[in-house]
Amino acid sequence: MTTSPNSPAKELSTEQREELLKALKARFDKNRDRHKVLEWANVQAKLEAQTEKLWSLHEMERTGGEPDVVDYDKETGEFIFYDCSAESPKGRRSICYDREALESRKEHKPQNSAMEMAGDMGIELLTEEQYRQLQELGKFDLKTSSWVKTPANIRELGGAVFCDRRYNTIFLYHNGAESYYGARGFRGWLRV
Repeated sequence: MTTSPNSPAKELSTEQREELLKALKARFDKNRDRHKVLEWANVQAKLEAQTEKLWSLHEMERTGGEPDVVDYDKETGEFIFYDCSAESPKGRRSICYDREALESRKEHKPQNSAMEMAGDMGIELLTEEQYRQLQELGKFDLKTSSWVKTPANIRELGGAVFCDRRYNTIFLYHNGAESYYGARGFRGWLRV
């Protein structure tokens, strides 16, 4: 994988790789209800063959996402990982929706944007549909909220959408894409 002189290498040390695989396996075993028919050995073999995907999972883990396998695509042979942290990942909060929104702020700019962070990590934001699928696996974002992939027609008008779970119901809301809050981050997903 080629990297520019200014970008960090997207490779893990042997120790980081082993530590990540250990954490992913422990989470996989602890949450069998998320992937009842899948076997860890198959997941691990796939991960070890795709080091760039392992790096992305490391970034998901490092920023508090607690990635876990939630599905398997039989057509492509890929495992699907979602951020499964109870609340929106701590290392990805207080950010606006995308670079355009970030640049539109005149003052009090956040450090980053959800779309840009996801791109840098090699992952994608959950869609509303994926967010609702995640919520079928547990109760997430009871105190926080998460930006989700915003439809182009909404984004073109300056808006962006986010979701949370309150009153045992999944809500979809809107805000200006340039807004940011300490309790709002984003959840990502990755195919391996």
